[in-house]
Amino acid sequence: MLDGVRARGAFVLRTVQNPPWSVQVRDRAPLSVVAILRGRPWVVPSAGDAVRLDAGDIAIMRGPDAFTFADNPRTPIQVVVQPGPRRTTSAGMELPEVADMGVRTWVNGKRTCDDGADGSSVLLIGKYRGRGEIATHLLSALPPLLVIPRAAHVESALVSLLAEETVRNEPGQDLVLDRFLDLLLVASLRAWFSRPDAEAPAWYRANGDPVVGTVLRLIHGHPGHPWTVAALAGRTGVSRATLARRFTDLIGMPPMAYLAGWRIDLAADLLRESDATIDSVARQVGYGSAFALSTAFKRARGISPQRYRDRT
Repeated sequence: MLDGVRARGAFVLRTVQNPPWSVQVRDRAPLSVVAILRGRPWVVPSAGDAVRLDAGDIAIMRGPDAFTFADNPRTPIQVVVQPGPRRTTSAGMELPEVADMGVRTWVNGKRTCDDGADGSSVLLIGKYRGRGEIATHLLSALPPLLVIPRAAHVESALVSLLAEETVRNEPGQDLVLDRFLDLLLVASLRAWFSRPDAEAPAWYRANGDPVVGTVLRLIHGHPGHPWTVAALAGRTGVSRATLARRFTDLIGMPPMAYLAGWRIDLAADLLRESDATIDSVARQVGYGSAFALSTAFKRARGISPQRYRDRT
């Protein structure tokens, strides 16, 4: 699941927000990662309570729901980030770009000093633009908002590197930013999943099981292989009955049902993010023909692969 994280032309920005400030994000990005470099801002999800952040914390927001960052939850919204991204007032009026201060840097409000004594906050923002850049299973496992406190992770080096690269403008810079953002996201999710209060998804917890973890890696790494319960059991050294029982206990469904769902999710991502023919997609995910994929896809999603591609 984590291997499916692949940013492509991600939006990365360093922003300095001077009080009073409140920015609502409505860009419908599938996933946003915000590292707090300085200050103690609040994040307000579209549903749920506001959360106070501290320097060093990392917040991850799952789209497409809106969320707000502010110096105080009661501060009126001053800027709305729309798809594009573009900035408007809360009434929809376009805002000029004169506030931009350098490469991938946005300063909002009157700038007084750089030491933070004025109460300003500095945020490092990374956004994935397309859902296909994040595995569907992974997105569905995340809450709308999760916060990794600084004390729960040791990824300050990654944050510092991403911050340094964000304000550079060298050849291949977009590629560098994409990979640093991927690393930061994966490292942050690992830190979050390892917490006892995180309610990590079953497939993540089962990864450490010597039998089920091996089967998951085989399924995820080789979805096009003609797997059977017997073949998977043989690769793990247990009987078919033992594998089926153990897999169902840990994952919540039999191995073949999990494999079928994984193949359909992969097919959906390929249909949305690539120009491969439906027949090619079918063979990549383990179906012998476009017809076989279409039958399974309609059963799972209620729509044909072609119609799904046309609608996305």
